Amino acid sequence: MSKSDAFSVFVIMIALTILLGIILSFPIMLLWNYCLVPAVAGTNEITWLQAWGLYVLFNILFKSSSGGSR
Repeated sequence: MSKSDAFSVFVIMIALTILLGIILSFPIMLLWNYCLVPAVAGTNEITWLQAWGLYVLFNILFKSSSGGSR
């Protein structure tokens, strides 16, 4: 594999990661804006970028970091 092929694969993987993050943050935004905001007084609607940040934060906080399957 040449350097240009490796770079192309790297760029494609980064683009797919960003696209996947956007797709996975959209349901969080919808859940927050249309289910939780009306139910909780004093909360505001969020943008998809804020939902993406919540998705990343939830993955950091709640994803299991252990390699085993215990």
